[in-house]
Amino acid sequence: MEWRLLRGLPDEAARQVLASARRRRFAAREVLFHEGDPAGGMHLLAKGRVCMRVTTPAGDVATLELFVPGDVFGEMALLSPGAVRSATAVALEATETLVIDEPTFTELRRRHPSVTEILVQLLGARVRRLNDRLLEALYVPADTRVMRRLFEVADLYGDVVPLTQDDLAGLAGTTRATVNRVLRREEKGGAVVLGRRRMQVVDRAALARRAR
Repeated sequence: MEWRLLRGLPDEAARQVLASARRRRFAAREVLFHEGDPAGGMHLLAKGRVCMRVTTPAGDVATLELFVPGDVFGEMALLSPGAVRSATAVALEATETLVIDEPTFTELRRRHPSVTEILVQLLGARVRRLNDRLLEALYVPADTRVMRRLFEVADLYGDVVPLTQDDLAGLAGTTRATVNRVLRREEKGGAVVLGRRRMQVVDRAALARRAR
């Protein structure tokens, strides 16, 4: 497994960092950490997929991002002493992470400045994605956002996407009712087949056309 945050490190340094990490295992739908929790470490995702969610002032839940093996998350809270988690991380399936605590992370950045440079690049890319999602929420119809997110997660999972309609609604920034309506329409058209806690993509070309 190659983690983007450790790219460019000498092999021995990377091995030392990984050896100091604590392996954690989570069941599907289990919370890795809650919004508002003290920041105990950053996670290197070794297996499974994790979504990051926040609670809006109105009490709704919005999904900010989906992480896959090789990704790093939870590092932002380690950049400020005493910071707390800004979002809730939930395992979408059986998941394993390697947790690096704050002292190890601080020492890693001190000894290898390239880690900070890579971190800035990762955070910059994450901000750009969030900006894109914000513009979508403001100017792109909800039906199109649902199709775009479904097309994207199909690229991650393959033709069988083990997400619920609530998961997809969070990623698209809309309601479950809207997602259900859109998916039922696509099922009638033969593009998808709906099942319990999963969606099977049958016609990717059709999804791609309607995701534009």
